[in-house]
Parts: sequence; C-alpha cells; structure tokens
Amino acid sequence: MAKTDQVLNLDPPVELKFRGPFTDVVSAELKLSNPSERRVCFKVKTTAPKRYCVRPNSGIIEPGQAVAVSVMLQPFQYDPQEKNKHKFMVQSMFAPDGKIESQESLWKDVPSEQLMDSKLKCVFELPADDSTEIKPTDMVRNSSLHAKGPVTPFLSHSPRALPQALTGSVETELRKAYDDIKRLQTELNQVKSENSTLKDSSARLRKVAMSDTVTSTPSPSELQSQHSQQTFFTPPPLLYLVIVLILGLIIGKLIL
Repeated sequence: MAKTDQVLNLDPPVELKFRGPFTDVVSAELKLSNPSERRVCFKVKTTAPKRYCVRPNSGIIEPGQAVAVSVMLQPFQYDPQEKNKHKFMVQSMFAPDGKIESQESLWKDVPSEQLMDSKLKCVFELPADDSTEIKPTDMVRNSSLHAKGPVTPFLSHSPRALPQALTGSVETELRKAYDDIKRLQTELNQVKSENSTLKDSSARLRKVAMSDTVTSTPSPSELQSQHSQQTFFTPPPLLYLVIVLILGLIIGKLIL
C-alpha cells in the first residue's frame, strides 16, 4: 500500500538550523500548519532524545490552524569536524471524531497505513566571527530544561551519543596531560621491572651466601676430630726438654 502523504505543512520543510555558539541552550522553531478540514494529531520524535527538548512534542491541530514547536538544543562541545547525524521526524494522523480520551492510546492503536511523517535534518552553524572558547563547564548550564521531559526517539533503539572532541586550548592541554600520563606510566613500569630484577638478584645472592656458610662451617664432630688431631700431633713442652737432655748426653759421650 502506498504511503500517505503528509497533511501538515512544515516550516522549515527540510532542515532545522541551530546557530552557535553552543555553550548555552540554542533554540529553533518549527511551525506546523494544518490546511485540511479535519483535526490532525501530531508527534515530534528525534534520533537524539538526550540532546533536545521539544515543546510541545505532541498535540492536536485544528483545521486551518498552526502550532509553533520550539526545539531546544542542550549545551555541548561543538566540533566542526564531527559529522552531525541528528534527525527529527514529525508524525501525524487525522484525529477521530469525538472526544479523545488518551493520545497515548490513540498513537499506540493507530494502523500504520494511517500514519504520515516528514523527516528533517539538523544543521549546526557557527557565526563567522565567533571565537568563543567552549569550556567543559558550559555543558551543564541550563540543564534543568532537559529534565522537564524527554523527547520521544523515533528509532526503536536510540543511537549512542557520538564522542565529542574538545576544541582549542582545552584539547591541547588534555593531549599534553594524556602524553604525560603515558610517559609516567612507562617510567613506572620500568621502575617496577628493575625493582623486581633487584629483588630476584638479592634473593639469589642470599641463597648462595647461606649455602657457602653452611658448607664452610665444620660440624661439631669435625671440630672435635680436628682438636683431637691437633692434640695428638702437638708434642708437649716436657718432651722437648727430655729430647734436648738425651741429645746433650749423646753428644757429650761422643766428645769424651
């Protein structure tokens, strides 16, 4: 079955432009007009519900009437090199006759062939003379706006937020800090390795020293044997005197 064309007129029809700097909340207006003769229900969805606050994000537009939707982009660190893939989708359908008790139930039960939708891309722009340095503390400014209610994502699973690179001097300082951390980590690993090597060498030297000490130290039995040998082979002083006297007598007889 062919898809039903969008009944609402969108202004702007294709792109939502957000003009920086993005250190504060930046708003863009989307005007929805109903040129038909029937009431139209609408709902605004986005691929990045954590980055935007939409008021109103749903409602009913009477025939010939229009609604101004304010789309507020939360503060973030803008990187011109980052490819922006944020999109919005405006869904609509003709409202049933009579009183509508619950729009949530209405959207849940509506057949897909009755749904109409239009998609818009998000475009980020910076003023030509903008030299404002974006600081990390600017990201939390006016964060209370986001807490008032999330925007319904139009993807079944919202994509993970893309990593946001820092700009200017902040990026440079962080890169220097990162390099210093890597260098210190390398030096620490080297010191740990040298310390481990010294510990191993010290342990080996202690083992060798203990082994040599045990080997070179005689046992008590060996000490006793050595003492006995020294006692046995060492002649007493009296024996020397007797030998000298005998030698003297022999020499005296020979002379006579």
